Amino acid sequence: MSNLIVHGGKPLRGRITPSANKNAVLPILCATLLTREPLKLVGVPDITDVRKILDIFRVLGSAVRWDSETGTLDLHHKDTHFDASQHRLPEEMRSSIMLVPPLLARFGVARLEDNVKGCTLGVREIDPHVEVFRNFGGLVERSLGSLLIHRDGPLKAVNHWLDYASVTTTENFVLCAASAQGTSTLNNAASEPHVQEFCRFMQMLGVQIEGLGTSRVTVHGGAVLGGGEFRFDEDFHEITTFLALGAITGGDVVVKNSAPENFPLIDRTFAKFGVHVEHKDGWSRAWREGKLQVQTPFTSNTLTKVEAAPWPYFPVDLLPIFIALGVSAEGNAMFWNKVYDGALGWTGELTKFGAHVFSSDPHRIITFGGQPLSPALVESPYIIRVAIALFMVAASIQGRSEIRNATPIRRAHPRFVENLRSLGAQVEWTEEE
Repeated sequence: MSNLIVHGGKPLRGRITPSANKNAVLPILCATLLTREPLKLVGVPDITDVRKILDIFRVLGSAVRWDSETGTLDLHHKDTHFDASQHRLPEEMRSSIMLVPPLLARFGVARLEDNVKGCTLGVREIDPHVEVFRNFGGLVERSLGSLLIHRDGPLKAVNHWLDYASVTTTENFVLCAASAQGTSTLNNAASEPHVQEFCRFMQMLGVQIEGLGTSRVTVHGGAVLGGGEFRFDEDFHEITTFLALGAITGGDVVVKNSAPENFPLIDRTFAKFGVHVEHKDGWSRAWREGKLQVQTPFTSNTLTKVEAAPWPYFPVDLLPIFIALGVSAEGNAMFWNKVYDGALGWTGELTKFGAHVFSSDPHRIITFGGQPLSPALVESPYIIRVAIALFMVAASIQGRSEIRNATPIRRAHPRFVENLRSLGAQVEWTEEE
């Protein structure tokens, strides 16, 4: 277990170049198995989930050459093989499920651990994925502790309508459709920036896709896929995180950002807490004038709200970051997670800092800001942005705090502590058994 020790109360200042988005990198790595041609990926972050997938590739016989310092990865899956009787996909990583379509396409079979999981965000069903696999012609069977997915013939093109706009199910649909003969259409598709980035990679391989960034995606499958070079965008989650760190500590942080068009709603959400954001010349900056202050809505008898749901709503993964701003700001605000039913149980940890937080129900909390906060020892659940949110609060308070079980940060953010130190933070990792 890794813990974060922070001596807070110092404004953070400086410039940061963020890493690529884990939620784009992992599905793209899975998609590389679809082609036998050589690939070069630029900007691959050194995070634990990437290392796990590359280890799988090596076990399967793929050629892997990765410079973790520069983020340059060369892959060639020409000699890859898969044996469902012995090869296992890692169960602690939810993105394992996106290895199923390329394995199914190339080898006719895939094996998935029955309890594949990621962050502890409540019940995260795999039924929508199973439905997609079956619609394309996959046969799904339960065996002891795992699922066996195989096909008797080629995958067939389908039209499908998702129950909800799931990111990984959308990506699995595109992966299956790319290997199926004919044209497939998905309604209620997810459209997050990382889904669009994934689809651009698929287009580079030679897959014809229409409807990027919309809720209706059409995929023309059956083409022989090629290789090439792909460069990852900066992670909008990490951009927002460092902007928020500057704001909560009263500092001035500037972050490289090549896609400010993704930020209008995020900027308006910052503004609800008195934080100004500027995008200029490929960089983004956030600052505040005076204290953090929850802005009163025009309808003054209502609470200021942050409602998080699938894109183009406010991103649900960023909700903890703004909850941290909420407990630090003067005034009251409501936060609404419309996606996960187990993602707000951690807010009791904020009370250890002296924050006042009321849980309305499993999906909504209210922060009563402006309370005096003090350093604390807190425990993070296995949720990436929650560990960061607890760190944010600690960084804004004078004195020594400890965030225990901050390990999930390493799943998404390489050089997190090093970047913080470059901004002036006093922070270090500690390890324990």
